[in-house]
Amino acid sequence: MPLFGSTFSPKKTPPRKSASLSNLHNLDRSTREVELGLDYGTPTMNLAGQSLKFENGKWIAETGVSGGVDRREAQRLRRRNQQLEEENNLLRLKVDILLDMLSETTAESHLMEKELDELKSVSRRRK
Repeated sequence: MPLFGSTFSPKKTPPRKSASLSNLHNLDRSTREVELGLDYGTPTMNLAGQSLKFENGKWIAETGVSGGVDRREAQRLRRRNQQLEEENNLLRLKVDILLDMLSETTAESHLMEKELDELKSVSRRRK
């Protein structure tokens, strides 16, 4: 027997009506585009006076200017950026090599100091 009255029993929901009485979902894509005018063309937008269109997964400037920089200038900047990245990678490699050389010479120096200290202690014992 429940403590506070009857047990919870929700009402049954009525069956849903058909989602659509239209037969347009039976048509193929090309017929739907002709009938309903679904051919919108490429998406375009205007940002800061610059008109852009979306093609092949990328936003492309419709005019020859992209953000105030023409395409040749953008290509020159990309090439310069790539050169600087390659130079940066080379300099990082050189720094790594120099650090390896420094650690090697430091290890050799510590070994030589240790040997020198051992030789000094042996020579003091003999005297």
